[in-house]
Order: sequence, then C-alpha cells, then structure tokens
Amino acid sequence: MNLDAMHERHRGLTPSQAGGYQEAAAVCLSRHHSPPTPVTLSDNGGESSTLVSWTVPDDRMQDAWANRTDTTEAGAYGCVLAAVELLRSLVAVRRAEAGTGADYYIGPPGAGVNDLEDCIRLEVAGVDAGNARDLARLLSRKVEQARAGRSSLPAVAGVIGFATGVLMLRDVRETP
Repeated sequence: MNLDAMHERHRGLTPSQAGGYQEAAAVCLSRHHSPPTPVTLSDNGGESSTLVSWTVPDDRMQDAWANRTDTTEAGAYGCVLAAVELLRSLVAVRRAEAGTGADYYIGPPGAGVNDLEDCIRLEVAGVDAGNARDLARLLSRKVEQARAGRSSLPAVAGVIGFATGVLMLRDVRETP
C-alpha cells in the first residue's frame, strides 16, 4: 500500500493534503506497529494482505498530530485511498460535497475532469482501537451513510482499524 506522493497519482489531492494524510497515517500506525507491517485487506469479503511502510514520526510530527480524532480521520483518508488504488486501480478525483454520503469521488486515472459520471462515491472512516467486530459494525454504518446520500452515483465504503491492521472495503448496494 503506497502512501508516498499520492498527489502524483490522485488528481483530487494536493501535495499538502497528501502529505498530511501520509503524516497522519504514520502517527496512527506508529501507535500500534513498527514499519513495515502487514495489513489485511478485505474487499467485499475477499481477503488479501499487503505491507505498509512509513517513516516513524518524530516528536514534532507527534505534537503536530496530537488530536487523536482528527489524526485518525486524516490517516484513514490516506490509507483507504491507497487501498482503493491498490485493489481497484481507482484514485481520488475530487472531494465530495456535504450530504452526498461520501468523502471523495474516485475513478480511474483521468476520470472526473469534466464531470463525475464515471466516478464512484467513497465514504471513509477509521478507528484507532477496537477489534474486527467493531470495524465490521463501523463499515455497516458507513455503508448505510453512503446509501442515504443525495447522489445517484454508485458508492463504496472503506474503513481501517489501526490497532487491528485491518482495512475493509464494501460496495454499497441500492437495497440492503
């Protein structure tokens, strides 16, 4: 899972955003693991594993990302976007508007330049602690949130548990 220079591959991320997501992910991952560490990926129930590497944050970075809630959210954006790129060859195209049931629009490289018709909504969340059951419940809540969004575009939900080292993606179906 490649967290490096994501702005070069994801047109919906600026260098500053991508760098912030990378830093936040490093802080979150370092709370529980040492690099590199394996992460279990679940895509609609199909499991695989990958390694994630990062630079261990120094004291300054730890202080800059001292708000656990904000750091977990930003770290989740970075990790879930990197996983969508790895598993589905999709990249961030644009940040989603409030009420769409999503955080980002994603699509194949080059999509979304003129319109979003080739894009998918991506709803993201992360948790610092907890077990696989907690993560599965969070994924279900994110699927429901995406389903309730005001958009006709298809959607996927993605969540990461930093302590468990598990990242889950699930397509959002129209009916439960």
